[in-house]
Amino acid sequence: MTAPAPAPADTRLRELVWAALGTVLDPELDEPITELDFVESCTVSADGEAVIRLRLPTFFCAPNFSFLMVADAHDAASAVPGVTRARVTLADHHASDEINGGVAAQAGFVGTFGDEAIAELDELRAVFLTKAALAGQDIVARPLVDRGATPEDLAATTLGVVPPSPELDRLRSRRAALGLPHHDGAPLLITDDGSPVPVEKIPLHLRRARLQRIGIETNGEYCKSLLKTRYQQ
Repeated sequence: MTAPAPAPADTRLRELVWAALGTVLDPELDEPITELDFVESCTVSADGEAVIRLRLPTFFCAPNFSFLMVADAHDAASAVPGVTRARVTLADHHASDEINGGVAAQAGFVGTFGDEAIAELDELRAVFLTKAALAGQDIVARPLVDRGATPEDLAATTLGVVPPSPELDRLRSRRAALGLPHHDGAPLLITDDGSPVPVEKIPLHLRRARLQRIGIETNGEYCKSLLKTRYQQ
């Protein structure tokens, strides 16, 4: 994905900001906002001010997910060396004013929405990271199963013996964010609390992981279609 090109003098810093935005995930879809084309524009001024405008597939996308993405984008851009200030706004959303004001003021979700918010969003983030970590086990284990790996083989498989891949790196990252085992000696297949999956439960575990992956991927394709239709790309 690409966004509008900045002035030549600011190209390098803008590239760093864009890379930082690539670490920001849609929590429900487990994909970077840059790859989802949620970044409508990204510019960096000569004095280091990053101005980022986000957009979403519908006017009524959930405020909690929307707030997370705007807040995470603000934090990611602000952390880039050379950025003196980050201004991140969400366009064309029913709660744009509240979200943009709350993120700018660093008020948090509860501080932004008051009585409408039950709590901050750390628990929500963890829920979707857990789903992504489960789906990732299917993605990484599937080639092993296709090559004939048995439940006994999979029970003995650790992350360190799985062939390197972006999918494995992604799985490690999700586990690390949740505080789950992600080192080379960690089992490939684990439960939500980090325990190894018993041999007899591996077939059911993999079915659950596959259904989770399909659900995330299907939702992602649907959202991409809505975004494309909305903005007539």
